[in-house]
Amino acid sequence: MPEKRDSATEVTAAGIARLAGVGRAAVSNWRRRHADFPKPVGGTEASPSFALAEVEHWLRLHRKLAEVPLRERVWQQLAGHPDGPVTALTHAGCVLLLIHERSPVWLEVSSGSDERLAALLPEALEQVLPPRPDDGTGDARVNPSGAVNTPSAVHSTPHGRHTAPTAAPEPRAAAVRPPAAPRLLPSVPLLRGVAELAADLGARQTFEFLLGRHLDAHPRQYTLTPADLAGLMADLAGPARTVLDPACGTGALLRAVTPRPGQRLYAQESSPELAALAALRLALHTRAPVHAAAGDTLRADAHPELRADAVLCHPPFNERNWGHDELAYDPRWEYGFPARTESELAWVQHALARVRDGGTAVLLMPPAAASRRSGRRIRADLLRRGALRAVVALPAGAAPPYNIPLHLWVLRRPEQAPTHPEVLLADAGRFAGEGRGGPDWQGVREAVLDAWRAHDRDGRLDERPGLARSVPVVELLDDDVDLAPARHLPPLTAADGAGRLADVHERLGETLRLTAELTPPPVDPARSAAPGRRPLTTVGELARTGALVMRTGGNGGHARLPVLTDHDVLSGTDPSGTLPESDEEAVLTAPGDVVVPVLGGGSVARVVDRATAGAVLGRNLVLLRPDPAALDPWFLAGFLRGTANHRQASSYASTATRLDVRRLQLPRLPMDEQRRYGARFRDLDAFERALRRAGRLGEQLVRGMYDGLTDGTVAPD
Repeated sequence: MPEKRDSATEVTAAGIARLAGVGRAAVSNWRRRHADFPKPVGGTEASPSFALAEVEHWLRLHRKLAEVPLRERVWQQLAGHPDGPVTALTHAGCVLLLIHERSPVWLEVSSGSDERLAALLPEALEQVLPPRPDDGTGDARVNPSGAVNTPSAVHSTPHGRHTAPTAAPEPRAAAVRPPAAPRLLPSVPLLRGVAELAADLGARQTFEFLLGRHLDAHPRQYTLTPADLAGLMADLAGPARTVLDPACGTGALLRAVTPRPGQRLYAQESSPELAALAALRLALHTRAPVHAAAGDTLRADAHPELRADAVLCHPPFNERNWGHDELAYDPRWEYGFPARTESELAWVQHALARVRDGGTAVLLMPPAAASRRSGRRIRADLLRRGALRAVVALPAGAAPPYNIPLHLWVLRRPEQAPTHPEVLLADAGRFAGEGRGGPDWQGVREAVLDAWRAHDRDGRLDERPGLARSVPVVELLDDDVDLAPARHLPPLTAADGAGRLADVHERLGETLRLTAELTPPPVDPARSAAPGRRPLTTVGELARTGALVMRTGGNGGHARLPVLTDHDVLSGTDPSGTLPESDEEAVLTAPGDVVVPVLGGGSVARVVDRATAGAVLGRNLVLLRPDPAALDPWFLAGFLRGTANHRQASSYASTATRLDVRRLQLPRLPMDEQRRYGARFRDLDAFERALRRAGRLGEQLVRGMYDGLTDGTVAPD
């Protein structure tokens, strides 16, 4: 195996393919046919890696890098960094914060050689890295040792150590310290590329793009809080000047908090790398002072004297090693000492211990925490003392693990004992989306926030069948103390259930009639066209000649725009997905675009209509925008769906099939002939959509009939 080179950013064959906009098979051909192709510098024999600088030089020399987007080149530099992508992302975030806060300083330190930049950058970063000035109430000053002497600092508490903050806290190391020059030197090419990308996108948007891309590339390493869920949790907590997230991850929950004058944000995360990324992300996002700490919150709380207005938390689930043996006499267990299997109830009590009297805590919880017998005594005491105010069952797909309908617990530190306590139980399961599309978040937000605000204002809520109900605490204090909302909510009325079934039945009948009308006529073998050789072209050639524009789906979304996912294209449903919220420039669909999934091996191409137009193009999708004077979109989509066409344009890995859209073929035909084919393809598409709709309505009718017969809302006759 070739010797691995130090301090060289490496890239795999798949990365080279993305850089050049080709399939992996093309990279294999280049390696075989070109003696000057760069030699592997690492990896394995089956999956070698190459020096990125050598690859870029070769691609430019052979004119194969001319159209590579800047963001793709920067991503490859980050992903192949010799010290790992997290270190690279932290270095990039530091420079982006410098550009965001003091761009002239960056221009001055970056004007010379790479060695000069690496030498000058640490001192420049000292000026902007958290801690920052506290909105005029005090300056964050760095002493010669690098320690910070201000309460507005972003702090890092050593693991296993408790230190109470005071008006003038003892010096602590900043959560993000300027890297030393030798560590920065391998990152300099990346940092220059990051600065160039920030000139196009902005510093904040660049960091969101790189962070989102990294999280998307390592989905099993991180448990993320989707932006829609984070926004709902922040809204349930209400306006707050001091907010804590004791298990902050990458800062998604604190990023969703509505800014207020004089606001302070507090965060802690057991992973030092994630704590640093969260601190940088929040520093780029807000001007509020951010107190970020690295360490195990339950064992080494960095903010033991804090009494926040609100706590938002997505704690780790089902942890056995959460500190049960060491923390038996911890003063936070006001409602009972949690069992070893009840780590989530330890987080609940930690949150209540960190809010002021009357403050609100919102936690994402596994559904088992509402009913496990080992936690019933703590749940009972939370109810008796008025601390637990609401349990909301979310639809499946709201957050990982996506197959489980998670719960939100809304708690409030009691100011006084309640007179007639009631707790809100709500179930938003009716807003679940189809397949992998995710829930109807607008419906979830409206239903949950309306029920919570009415309950919080009046202390009770009139029954909303199938959705929400205020339950007197005394009704829940039985042997089980089961708080699962579905077990306490009134079912839909018989009239509502029968009415819905009648509506589904009527729509199914209309769809079946339409399906019969759209059924293609039988094919007459005597009139079948004889197979012949037609002149062909490829999507890649059409893109080069300007007959169409090709775009790929991104990794960032927008809160107010739906995302067209690969599942939506495959199933023929409306845009239903979400992406990590980002200011990255999104690819928006327009009428007449043709969208093709690149994973899965299915022969599918979808023409965007006016109802789908304006959605964000999701991951694993390629958009083709034909020139109307040169290509009919339905003609293009129809020929792209040919099974043989997909076979010859697909490459195969051990577990997946990937489509190289550039290699898909279609015949060269005049516009009149294109429109003839296009009209027939359009009719087939309408027939296919009618069949799918009939299938979905049939499933709804069958499921509704089973439910109605078993719960008594439908009579057997």
